[in-house]
Amino acid sequence: MKLSQKSLEIAISQIGQKEKPLGSNWGEPVKSYLASVGISFPASWCMAFIYWCFKNASEDLKVKNTAIKTGGVLKAWNDAPKEIKDSVPSIGSVFIMDYGKGLGHTGIVEKFDSTNIYTIEGNTNDTGSREGIEVCRKVRKRSAVKGYLNY
Repeated sequence: MKLSQKSLEIAISQIGQKEKPLGSNWGEPVKSYLASVGISFPASWCMAFIYWCFKNASEDLKVKNTAIKTGGVLKAWNDAPKEIKDSVPSIGSVFIMDYGKGLGHTGIVEKFDSTNIYTIEGNTNDTGSREGIEVCRKVRKRSAVKGYLNY
């Protein structure tokens, strides 16, 4: 099994996990997601969630974790070698959204079609906020995505 496929399975297993209290960017399991990238305080956690999924997948598969260890979405994009960047999605790829002024959002692609990506995301909600409260399945327009990382 590929690292990206196992990471996607782990992300799916987390659907419905929420911040405690809601709106706090904290509580279990959010603290664990953040701790996986060295953050020990309440913070935006979408990228930490992705790293946590890849970290656990790599441990389960006994392979090297190739995901970039960061809580920063745009840092992950900027620090990624060009060989793992892509302009088209694949199952298990990590999408990157750039809202400007250093703000981003991310998740993992579950499936895609010509217009949309279907994703598992942390720190979102039913309206698709980049500052939500839980792990959810979302639908995003491919045109809204900066690019994809294939770890």
